[in-house]
Amino acid sequence: MTTHTTAPGTPETPDTPDSNAPAATGLIGLPATVGRALATGGGALAVVSAFLAWTWTAEFPGDLTVYGYPGGLQVLVLIGGLFTTLFGLASYGVKGLKVLTPGNADSALKLAALGTFATAWYTVIAISAKLGGVVNLEPGGYLVALATLVALLGALALPFQRPEPDPADPDDTGWEAFRHRARQKRANFKAAFAAEPPAPGRTLPAWAEILVITGVMALGLLVFTYGIGTEYDELFIGFLLTAGFGFAALAKAGLVARISAITTRHRTVTMTGAFVAAAAFPFTQSDDQYATIGVYILIFATVALGLNIVVGLAGLLDLGYVAFLGVGAYTAALVSGSPSSPLHVHWPFWASALLGAVVAMIFGVLIGAPTLRLRGDYLAIVTLGFGEIFRITVLNMDGTSGPDVTNGSNGISSIPNLNILGFDFGQEHQLLGTTIGRFANYFLLMLLITLVVVVVFRRSSDSRIGRAWIAIREDETAALAMGINGFRVKLIAFALGACLAGLAGSVQAHVTYTVTPEQYQFAHVVPPNSAFLLAAVVLGGMGTISGPLVGASLLYLIPAKLQFLGDYQLFAFGVALVLLMRFRPEGLIPNRRRQLEFHEDTAAPAVLSKAGA
Repeated sequence: MTTHTTAPGTPETPDTPDSNAPAATGLIGLPATVGRALATGGGALAVVSAFLAWTWTAEFPGDLTVYGYPGGLQVLVLIGGLFTTLFGLASYGVKGLKVLTPGNADSALKLAALGTFATAWYTVIAISAKLGGVVNLEPGGYLVALATLVALLGALALPFQRPEPDPADPDDTGWEAFRHRARQKRANFKAAFAAEPPAPGRTLPAWAEILVITGVMALGLLVFTYGIGTEYDELFIGFLLTAGFGFAALAKAGLVARISAITTRHRTVTMTGAFVAAAAFPFTQSDDQYATIGVYILIFATVALGLNIVVGLAGLLDLGYVAFLGVGAYTAALVSGSPSSPLHVHWPFWASALLGAVVAMIFGVLIGAPTLRLRGDYLAIVTLGFGEIFRITVLNMDGTSGPDVTNGSNGISSIPNLNILGFDFGQEHQLLGTTIGRFANYFLLMLLITLVVVVVFRRSSDSRIGRAWIAIREDETAALAMGINGFRVKLIAFALGACLAGLAGSVQAHVTYTVTPEQYQFAHVVPPNSAFLLAAVVLGGMGTISGPLVGASLLYLIPAKLQFLGDYQLFAFGVALVLLMRFRPEGLIPNRRRQLEFHEDTAAPAVLSKAGA
């Protein structure tokens, strides 16, 4: 089969066939035209099946017994089927649909079909397991299982460029030969889902690009609201499958790269739109049930963004960062009028928040001054020790083992709600015709603080000190040779990151009512903790703004929704992290420099941004 290559910015032209080039075939032995027809037709049948009944009883949540009206997991399969059908038509070159695939339509089709198959078969298996066998399926259930299987088989028949096999050593033992064949199979599977880099395409007018950004923000709000509002476990797992494979398909199609380029050209508009969409979240909720998760996600995300300065920009591995969150929380709790506080003072919020940030920054300087001359693993061990020292210290300051300051394991309780200019955050309020509860009030306050942290991160990363941080991260020896004062630069990053964590901690103290030592361990079932914070930065994308925000949102939302797994919750969560790091080690929203480190075959952009939007 003749292969085609496309250089960015140039029209697609067929290359001269090379007899030595590996053949472009699919994972299964079907012609490509048949594969596209099966994948497209299977996706269309999956859409049709969503309007049929999948089971006869409403005992399975979501009420999948109705004809003509999709519900529950049927909606997710409907979305996956639409993606599969559209990408299938785009792979045929249908006029008007090529705009959906500036990258590689075949790769997007494969992932869309795989995601639809996973969601549909998970639903069918869940129905059979919950109700007692496949006999409980209605015709729609059988149809969706068959249609998605056909779509997946058709997608796997699409051609891909097999990598040139490495020559085998004739002296290899049986085990070494087996490992060589396994490596080649993994390379083939990876190539099957690889996408060509998207062509630059036409530049839209500024107003059109702003409309695109607005639509993306609205879609993001819709997806987040749907995910956080899933009412039962099966629906949330289906949501994860659909959202994960859907995002991967859009990335392979080149739409993510195209939208990223648009947002980079309009960074201020993008940031404004993102915060407007986030501020609209409480108005989409009828009660405070999910606003509770929202405010904790913002606290977690804000602290992760502060850690991103230390880890993502300066390259300092800090494993005790959650202690600075605790310093800010305890400081604010001591001066906010709690009856458990030995100080018996009640400062206004702005004063307690400022004090929490300053005290955390002072601790950052005191801890960083003697330790930042260390590098790598040694620095990580010292910061981990500081985190444990902080927890043990506040645990022992109970009046028995030490001075009576923090009430030991009981912590500081009954922290009063905030009252700013007569606005009581603990009471319900009517705003724009919507009742805003306690957690929604704190959500909006925390959103403002997150905006402050984002502005600080963006301005500092674009400054001279930000460029010095990046130089230290890339090669500290070379940076020192160029005249950068490495110790001073690292100490500033450490102090600034601690200050931002203390600011978030001052709000957390009022949201949780009680501050206890158990909240600030290195590893704890409920985030935030140092392990989850570091995972949020790495998973989301080191050195970017949106990366840690997205990573923190996922790392808080997923454990909160997977509580039904009980003792297997952390196991499932760990497996998910391993898979994400295996297939996307640069993070969900990577910094361009870091993306090039993991994908050497990716074309380097003309300008490398210091921090992503």
